[in-house]
Amino acid sequence: MIAIMQPALFDLLSRLPHESLRLSAGEMLFQQHDPVRRAFAVSEGLVHLLRRQEDGAEFLLQRAGPGALVAEASVLSACYHCTAEAAEDSRLTSWALADIRALLERDGTAALAFAAHLAAEVRSARLRAEIVSLRRVADRLDAWLAWHEEGLPDKGAWHHVAREISVSPEALYREIARRRRMGNTGRGP
Repeated sequence: MIAIMQPALFDLLSRLPHESLRLSAGEMLFQQHDPVRRAFAVSEGLVHLLRRQEDGAEFLLQRAGPGALVAEASVLSACYHCTAEAAEDSRLTSWALADIRALLERDGTAALAFAAHLAAEVRSARLRAEIVSLRRVADRLDAWLAWHEEGLPDKGAWHHVAREISVSPEALYREIARRRRMGNTGRGP
């Protein structure tokens, strides 16, 4: 899911000193166990937060698009617990971690805005967990579509949806093809 930063939080962060950076598709923003020194928000593009297992399996934890903070829980951590990678060419805004922590400590409104943002992220994570608990690809896609009113992205980005609902791209493509054969536009069985 592409979560959007709460407006109040964005307004508060925009007042802090910040930097802009660009990442090419496939470029790492940070890796698991790197020390946290900055916080990042996506301005353009798409950044994936990934947990990679020792056996090579990969689990998508966040799909951060424009307006989303990347790994916001890291604001309260010493090191990153995941890897962040640009899924496409992206532009990000970054803030020094010390500046954000100082803002949260001195400004109750900022702390509440950050808490509201984290609560929205928890709801999104729970919904994603519910989706991946479904057994059938069709059920996972139905649940994903119910969550994303805009429907499926362009065909070239379907592999991102497959990754988000934890199915192979091929399984997703077969399900979409099945729906099209049945005259269904992808909004249900």
